[in-house]
Amino acid sequence: MDQHHQGATHPVAHTPSGDLRGQREGPANVFRGVPYAAAPTGELRWRAPRPFPSWQGVRDAFVFGPSAPQAGPADVADIVSIGGAPEPTDEDCLTLNIWTPAEAPAPAPIMVWLHGGSNRMGAGSLPFYDGAAFARDGVMLVSVNYRLGQLGFFAHPALTAEAPADEPLGNQALLDQIAALEWVRDHAASLGGDPANVTLFGESAGGLDILALMTARRARGLFHKAVVQSGGGWLPATPLKAAQAKGAATATTLGLTDPDAAALRAVTPEKLTAVEGAFGPVIDSRLLDRDPINAFARGAFTDVPLMIGVNSGEDSLLNYGGGLERFGKLIKPNAALARLYPQANGDPEQLIRLGFRDFAFAAPARWVASRPRRSKAWLYAFDYVEEAQRPTMPRAAHAAEIFHVFETLDQRPDASPPATEADHAISAAMHARWIAFARTGAPGADWPPYIPADDAWMVFDSTPGGVVRRGWWKAALDHHGRKGRLLILLMRLRDRLRRMFG
Repeated sequence: MDQHHQGATHPVAHTPSGDLRGQREGPANVFRGVPYAAAPTGELRWRAPRPFPSWQGVRDAFVFGPSAPQAGPADVADIVSIGGAPEPTDEDCLTLNIWTPAEAPAPAPIMVWLHGGSNRMGAGSLPFYDGAAFARDGVMLVSVNYRLGQLGFFAHPALTAEAPADEPLGNQALLDQIAALEWVRDHAASLGGDPANVTLFGESAGGLDILALMTARRARGLFHKAVVQSGGGWLPATPLKAAQAKGAATATTLGLTDPDAAALRAVTPEKLTAVEGAFGPVIDSRLLDRDPINAFARGAFTDVPLMIGVNSGEDSLLNYGGGLERFGKLIKPNAALARLYPQANGDPEQLIRLGFRDFAFAAPARWVASRPRRSKAWLYAFDYVEEAQRPTMPRAAHAAEIFHVFETLDQRPDASPPATEADHAISAAMHARWIAFARTGAPGADWPPYIPADDAWMVFDSTPGGVVRRGWWKAALDHHGRKGRLLILLMRLRDRLRRMFG
């Protein structure tokens, strides 16, 4: 890192792409809005990311880049309150942000953050993803913007027909994430980071995407540890044929009948993001050759140290987008479920909520942690509710752990009451676990690696640093695990049939 003539206020880094001028902010040198790939616009829309051209002179990196075009559930008036990004948004969104220790005596461990938001909203620039606490503790934090929604996971027969034979299809967001990791590999040393010690971590859709990247050969070697926060593990990927059919249906919704690629690329981002949908990895036989569930079942995944966990109130996701009604059709509250969840007191809604948490999040996280591996895995449950929220919030909501991991309790988007001293103590201790993992590949000697026979969870409750509990939610998770085995068999059969018949 070269301070140049402007001194410590505006440090300048000499990177392989050109000089970057950042800002000194407390313990961190901060570089915002740094392009890691060319704008995915025009002819590059829905193509694999291309390198960003090198530049001459010094490029200012003071301002966050635009967030990706996005939209949330139709019944949410303000998506910022649930983790969406405010305007401005722009299709030219492939930038990242770096908080690097200003006074690091040696190359810093690197943590690369993939934000959540159902792969349809969010941004790495949101205030609660501020990386200052990481830089303070000697870790370089990199947050990434990537394509979302119809721009991030989109396939169509016309795009398939024009794509080169080896270019992945339908996984634009995953390719962006890989491009960002490649940028970190090639540039981090010039910013004070250690490219041989990269931890990839993400929450919700970001965690789901990490599980997919762990099964993609193209991503191997780009990260050395992983943390999956509320990323589930059993959400099936979409076969290419189904993704192309969804893309054709989107085109029809937009008034396009049998369009060519040029006609699709002429649609404005605003019209595309207005089309509802579910977005996630596509089995295209190029980036992903099988469902990630199947890959984990077969042991075909990147074997790196892994932390994976869930929140006790993941069911807060059911509060919008018609989630409670939709999931209520899949799980029937009955006497057997009531026996698994006596805390629900027979309340049908609570049975649905707890069943959703455990089948969609907790049971698959435990299953992923239990896969045979040479490296180790650690399993956690986040069960802490801030003091002021306890009267109205019975469990730790989806995404609530983020503010503790980043130590940004005072930057929550939902007008929460101010955090107390006790809340901040819990936050500091939890954040320290993530720092230890980034530095050493283990979150602490008192947190045992996960072994199915031991079934040890680190439960983050009101005990600073968490407490080890064995058999956490065991009866319910065993019940859902039996259902999960059937889903895994179905995914393996689907992959086999796809290979046989296309």
